[in-house]
Amino acid sequence: MRIIPPLTALVVTAGLYALVMQRDSLLAFARGEEATDIETSAAAASGEQPDAASEEDDPGLRVAVVAVHSVARAIDNAVIVRGQTRAMRQVNVQAETTSTVISEPLRKGASVKTGDILCELDPGIRPASLLEARARLKEARAKVPEAEARLAESHALLEEARINLTAAEKLSEGGYASETRLASARAAERTAQAAIASAEGGLESTRAGIESATAAVASAEKEMDRLVLHAPFDGILESDTAEIGSLLQPGSLCATVIQLDTIKLVGYLPETAIERVRLGARAGARLATGQQASGTVSFISRSADEDTRTFEVEITVPNADLRIRDGQTAEIVISAEGTKAHQLPQSALTLNNEGQLGVRVVRDDSTAGFVPVTLLRDEATGVWLDGLDEQADVIVVGQDFVTEGVALDPTYRELDK
Repeated sequence: MRIIPPLTALVVTAGLYALVMQRDSLLAFARGEEATDIETSAAAASGEQPDAASEEDDPGLRVAVVAVHSVARAIDNAVIVRGQTRAMRQVNVQAETTSTVISEPLRKGASVKTGDILCELDPGIRPASLLEARARLKEARAKVPEAEARLAESHALLEEARINLTAAEKLSEGGYASETRLASARAAERTAQAAIASAEGGLESTRAGIESATAAVASAEKEMDRLVLHAPFDGILESDTAEIGSLLQPGSLCATVIQLDTIKLVGYLPETAIERVRLGARAGARLATGQQASGTVSFISRSADEDTRTFEVEITVPNADLRIRDGQTAEIVISAEGTKAHQLPQSALTLNNEGQLGVRVVRDDSTAGFVPVTLLRDEATGVWLDGLDEQADVIVVGQDFVTEGVALDPTYRELDK
């Protein structure tokens, strides 16, 4: 078997492989270039990028970002809560006795003044009962002089009995009075003492009768007063008064009166904001209808709601024109102690790997850093942030493409106010 043909085929195959598969290396070898140069040239010819590790090892590579010089400014750190309006006072005027209504009803929405008659009840026999009680009082008072006279007479009899007893004792000592007379004098003294006790008891009984009659008169007069139900304060009727002929019993509703010339805004503060609100602080509100109102904080609860763990706060608001109604929804803004914060574009906010809200900053060594922040307020011109230093270089473009410690090539621009 001849070896020449297989060898020839092998040489031809190797040559074709070199020409087709390793053409660049073959040409470089023919030019006398090194292997590293060959690899570099091959990579360049194929359009591949250099190794990322080599880029990081190159200290001259920096990421271009856009940053702003931000300086903290003082702002009002307002507390915002949702609540509702509430009438300053609301009272259900109820009957205290049983009788029928004899007055014409007043319709809801009517304005009333303090002391205006809302419901008048049929007096029935109450005037006669009052006259009877007053007559018994006069009768009881008339018995006082008689009882006092009896007491004085009893004292006089006792004095006489004591004189007679003294005389009888002296005569008995000299043998001029019998034992019978002495015993009779002593019995007369005891009788006089008993008469005094009886007279004093009669006087006390008479005085007790006067007190009882006085109480009966007061009760009858109070019962007469309960026949007329008055408005307790200036306000507006929230319901019709009781209709004429209606039977009212103790606890029956005559009318509901509310006071709206001064109104309250009631909201509920979370635990985190309770220490930032003070009595007397200014507050404003926007109602669901678009109306605006302002007033001062008049009450802060000392006890939290068991279910929501929030604290009730009340703002007193003038409402002379009665435009604000009871029960309207309101967004309440309460002024709190001012603080310093940075106003930045909302787009500057980003998240770190732990999900914390913050911003990327340019450090003194021109590397990227992350600072967690607290969002205080969101406005059309930007967001107010707390947590940054007094002055900070904040990245506003490119912050999402850098991480902690990356070298930066920052370009600064003016911050839009």
